[in-house]
Amino acid sequence: MKISCLVPAAIAFYLLFSMVSISVSQAMLGIAFILWVIYMIRSKQKIIFPGFFWALLAYSFLSLIACIFSDNPKVSFIDSRELLLFLIVPLVYTGFQKIKDIRMSNLALLASGLVSVLFSFFIFLFKYEPGERISGFMGHYMTQAGLLLLFATLALSLLLFNHGKTKYIWGAAFFASSIALVLTLTRNAWVGLAVAAFVLLFLYKPKFVVLLPIGLALAFLVSPKSIKQRALSVFSLKSPSNAIRIEYLRTGWEIIKEHPLFGTGPDTVDVIFQNPKYDLSEDARSNVHLHNNIIQIAAERGLFTLLAWLAFVIWAFVSLIRLIKNKNPSLFPFTAAALSGLLAFFAAGLFEYNFGDSEVVTLFLYLITMPFAAKRILKLQENK
Repeated sequence: MKISCLVPAAIAFYLLFSMVSISVSQAMLGIAFILWVIYMIRSKQKIIFPGFFWALLAYSFLSLIACIFSDNPKVSFIDSRELLLFLIVPLVYTGFQKIKDIRMSNLALLASGLVSVLFSFFIFLFKYEPGERISGFMGHYMTQAGLLLLFATLALSLLLFNHGKTKYIWGAAFFASSIALVLTLTRNAWVGLAVAAFVLLFLYKPKFVVLLPIGLALAFLVSPKSIKQRALSVFSLKSPSNAIRIEYLRTGWEIIKEHPLFGTGPDTVDVIFQNPKYDLSEDARSNVHLHNNIIQIAAERGLFTLLAWLAFVIWAFVSLIRLIKNKNPSLFPFTAAALSGLLAFFAAGLFEYNFGDSEVVTLFLYLITMPFAAKRILKLQENK
């Protein structure tokens, strides 16, 4: 078998385990990277990628600079190993040779998502106490929610815009994953899913957007008491988790003012805000981050790194807006999923540091790179 065929197969195996096993998915991703490097060397190809990757490179470079000035350089440099995960962007962009490869990889992700959802339902029904937050196969319910958010976004896009035989399987996957997401009781991901649904319904038929508040209202009415209380807590400043987030915003701003250029160093903010001068409550001190991408990145990496991250988000958004004009049925479902996924991820990240969750970030970067890979493939086919 040609190595050019092994690369997309390895990506598919990564996706097959992406929502089931962290260790196996990481191993598969590592194999995919190795095969991709061998393929690029043998075929004497240049490394190419979507434009937004330049901003991620700038983010990585500035993060390493922040490590040098870190309050604990050793911890910061160890944490920076996760920057290598950004290589999934050129890997996906050049690793797929056919549109069929992308579709097969998405089917692998479909299988992974369905297994994760079914397992979540099982433990919810037979293992967990009422009101307990489900985490599926992941170590934490936040990671599970982040993955389910991206999976549900892709599923809804392929339900609305895909015309293949798997259309309704994706529809069932969206319905099931949305329920599983609700059971994580993770409000930032709920907000993200609402944003994704709004964008996708607007792209499908703008008048269908009116279905979103109706659907949310019906879901609220049929939900158990614990879920209703969790949903209503979004609007309460007396909610303990909301009060803690306000503490984090205040403390994060103080840290940024004290360390504006390079921050405190990657993965050190949780140690810094143990300082009594920040006057945090005991519950707030027990956490490890600031529950907001913008505040967290600025506090631990500095304002220049934050600008690079915002440039990445804006660059990807503008690129996807331009690409959404291409109505090619082989491309549009992927573009719609990427655009809605980007906005959903950003919205959720206003209330959670989801850019610090490696499993979620890897799947997120796969999702937003996918349409650019498809466009590249279609362009190569046109030139033959």
